[in-house]
Formats: sequence, structure tokens, C-alpha cells
Amino acid sequence: MKQNIIVLIAVIGLGLISCSVPKNKSTKEIWGEINGEAIHLYTITNENGMVMKLTNYGGIITSVLVPDKNGNMVDVVLGYDNLQQYLDPNPCFGATIGRFANRIRNASFVINDSTYHLTQNDKVHCSHGGMEFNTAVWQSKEVQSKQGVGVQLKYLSKDGMHGFPGNLDVTVTYILSHNNAIEVTFEASTDKATHVSLTQHSYFNLNGGKSPIHDHLIKIDADNYTEIDADIVPTGVIGSVLGEEWDLTQMTRMGDHMHQLNHNGYHYCYVFNKTEGELKKVIEVIEPSTGITMDVSTTQPGVQFYSGNAINDQLIGKYGIKYGPHAGFCLETEHLPNTPNLPNFPSTLLLPEEQYKEIAIYDFGIKE
Repeated sequence: MKQNIIVLIAVIGLGLISCSVPKNKSTKEIWGEINGEAIHLYTITNENGMVMKLTNYGGIITSVLVPDKNGNMVDVVLGYDNLQQYLDPNPCFGATIGRFANRIRNASFVINDSTYHLTQNDKVHCSHGGMEFNTAVWQSKEVQSKQGVGVQLKYLSKDGMHGFPGNLDVTVTYILSHNNAIEVTFEASTDKATHVSLTQHSYFNLNGGKSPIHDHLIKIDADNYTEIDADIVPTGVIGSVLGEEWDLTQMTRMGDHMHQLNHNGYHYCYVFNKTEGELKKVIEVIEPSTGITMDVSTTQPGVQFYSGNAINDQLIGKYGIKYGPHAGFCLETEHLPNTPNLPNFPSTLLLPEEQYKEIAIYDFGIKE
């Protein structure tokens, strides 16, 4: 009898342990309203307790909570506590960017002898598609896949928006995976030849914003980069990073060369060492104090590594943290900037019979 009681207690104990294991789940709440359209905030939690929060305004990731080496949850992206702050001018914290990430020289390009004039929002150049996608209200719904749970966003960028040709039908899916990765799939189709390059614009700080990013270690699998002019627009020359102060082919502390670079830090598009369209791990980041790591894999040919050089030092972010230069860094996986004007770069031209699809995966872990 005594033995049976012990077994029963053990079974009950196991049941309690089993019930305490968190499950994949998602919640959806009203976060506000813009021009009569509801703005939602989704909270996605995986079975490990990792959390991703995302809103259909701008396709913005507002929060990513991951465990550090001591088991504490750390919010590793910069952002705000409420919708109104995202409506005010800000550096595209967490946003989905399109139609064309980064810069297009002189805000124009030619397709089939037709010249298209785009919005000039970075001196005489067009940056981030005129800031369309990051300020749009996207249709949204919760989705599940074998990888995990997430949110699917849909948006129609109409013909002529910010000067771009064609009605561009866009779907972006964010999945929080079972193994603590955020998987982003960008898809688009058009009814007229146009140029497309989509990206994710989160500012990461793997110590939760307690200090600037200087002690983060980074390695990028890229021997080359796009040479740029004073306006940070590619000239068309693919140059070598090897031996330069912005060479990140070996694990490098971000702060070691940051203040010796033009533009007060890193602001370069690195060209990956991989074949076009190949999904490959190309970036590794480690934050020594928290032990949090982030690996980035993508199908895209390059990444704009931006070390938050111009973040306004008057911005107050989540948890009352005061931001400033180098408070966070972006890893904008993308096609190469100014490609529509540079035929030697991998093409960004999308035709009506084609389907645009690119993937970016931000995979979080712990290094003891």
C-alpha cells in the first residue's frame, strides 16, 4: 500500500509539472484607431516563454522578450509603450519597410524607357520607399505553422504610390518558432513591372537597453560591401571590406572602431558570401553581459548594418529608458541599395508573372 501511495504522488507530481509547461499562444487586443481603422497589438508566446509583440500599424515589432544566461527575460528591441509614440516621428523602430528598403539615387529609375519619379525624403534621394509600409495599416490575422505561431500581414500598395509603378500585393508573415527564432517571410506580386526590396527594421540591443551597444560582438559573413558616397548611396562599386575598419569577417566588438568611421558609426551594406537566393546563416551577434546571442539567416544578398548613429538623445523609449546614439543596431537584410539604377547589382525588378519571396530569420540563444 505504501508503495502505491508513493507511485500515486509521483504521478500527480508529474502531472503538475506537465501542466506548468507554457504552450504556444497568441492574444490580440485593440491598441488604438487610425482614420477609423482598428490598430491591434498581438502578443505571441512560445512554449519556452519567449514573447514577440507586433502591431498591424507599420508591421512593427514592439517587443521581443528572450531569456538571458541567468533566466531573466530581456526585451531586446527598442520601441515605445503606446501607439501615439509610433505615430510621432521616430527612426522606424521595429517596422516593416517597403516598397524599396534603403536608398534610391535621385529618387528615380527607368523601366522600359519610362522614367519614374519617387518621393524625395532623404535630401534628393528616396529612402525606404518614401516611408509607406512603415506607416500603413495592414490587414492582419493570427496564423500557425509547423514552425510556430505568428501574425500574417497584408497590404496593397497602389499603382503610383510614392511614384512606384504597379499595384503591389504584399504579404509579410512573422512566426515565433518553437526554438526561439523570429521567422519573417516577405511575399509580393505586381500587375506592372516594378522594383521591390523589403526588410525588417528592428533596432536590437541584447542587454535590454541598459547600456549602448558598444560591447556587443558581431561577425558578418561578407568579404565585400557596396561603396557609398557622402549621402550613403551606393556608387555601383562592390568593394572589399578586408583590412578596413568596417571589416566584420571576424568576431568584432562593435565599439572598437565605431567612432573612427564616417557617419558616427557603421552604416554599410555588406554583400554576403553566398549564392543568390540561398538561405544561409550570415550574421552572429553576442552580448557578453547577458549571454544572449542572435544569429541571422536570410535569402537576401546583403544587409545594411546600422549602429544607430543618429538616434535622437531626447527619445524616451519603453520602460522609461532614454535612447541616444548607439542605443541599438539594425540588421536590415535586403537587396542592395540603389539597385534600380545599377544593372551590375542583383536585379530587384519584379514582373507581373513573377512572385517575390525572401526570408529572414532572427534566431536567439544563450552563450554561457
